[in-house]
Amino acid sequence: MSPNSSATLQMRPVISPSRLGLAWGFVGILAFSFTVPFTRVAVGGMSPLFIGSGRAVIAAALAAAALALFKQPRPRGIQWVRLAVVAGGVVVGFPLLTSFALTTAPASRGAVLIALLPAATAVMAVIRAKERPPASFWMMAVIGAAAAIVFAALQGGGFAQLALSDLLLFGAVVAAAIGYAEGGLLARELGSWQTVSWALVIAAPLMVILTVIASVQQPPTGTPIQWAAFAYLAAVSMFLGFFAWYRGLAIGPMAQVSQVQLIQPVLSIMWAALLLREELLWSTILGGIAVILCAGIAVRARLTRPTLIPSGIPTRGRDDTGGGKG
Repeated sequence: MSPNSSATLQMRPVISPSRLGLAWGFVGILAFSFTVPFTRVAVGGMSPLFIGSGRAVIAAALAAAALALFKQPRPRGIQWVRLAVVAGGVVVGFPLLTSFALTTAPASRGAVLIALLPAATAVMAVIRAKERPPASFWMMAVIGAAAAIVFAALQGGGFAQLALSDLLLFGAVVAAAIGYAEGGLLARELGSWQTVSWALVIAAPLMVILTVIASVQQPPTGTPIQWAAFAYLAAVSMFLGFFAWYRGLAIGPMAQVSQVQLIQPVLSIMWAALLLREELLWSTILGGIAVILCAGIAVRARLTRPTLIPSGIPTRGRDDTGGGKG
């Protein structure tokens, strides 16, 4: 077998000609799109601390059971540190920050600000992989962030009136971007569902303590619908959704699969209107379009023109080393 054919065989699983990675990515994003509206439902009868920590505890129990049932080997060495980064972003940071933010912010507004996540994750992946994307990437990432800030300011009555919920949502975007980018890379070593499972297990002791504190301070008294929303956040948003999302990122190419996330805010805004009867204002629609367009252009700008080897397989400009989102 020639060197060219050997290299071709090694790269075929990453290129994913069957678009299986995109399909898995879409399933994950569809699951995540209900997170913001269902969090908005749950905070009506439970404290944000209980929602953010309690859902992680339930998800960790499911994860521990799955790891034990399938007898998964433990991570080794630096993988534990990288899992702690994933846990800090997607298990601790994003759930807690969004839960507190959505006690006052409408779900549709939260969805618009979280639309920054695709570009933010691409930035984190660029930093993590030490890439040198074109200037247009950085320009659109900055413009997208500015568009989100302007939207939040206009909704809140001016830049001096930016609400605490807006700052919490921006913090949630940064936390999730770090966790998604690192998790997408780690999923290629540990496996997709194994990555999120170990991250949940690592964060479990802290989240158990926070859940106990939240239950003592404000005992949860939700309605059946609110408990159903909480159950979805625990089982799907915190666990099963990541199976599909990290699976798609692991199959790759990550930069292309990550673009699927651009439809998440659109779906979340739609669910907020249909399920919560939130009024869709033109400012919300236009703000969402502006942020999504900027994020989409930024993610696409990160893809460089491939250089072909004789077999016709691109070896450069492909996102083998990292950076997706979720």
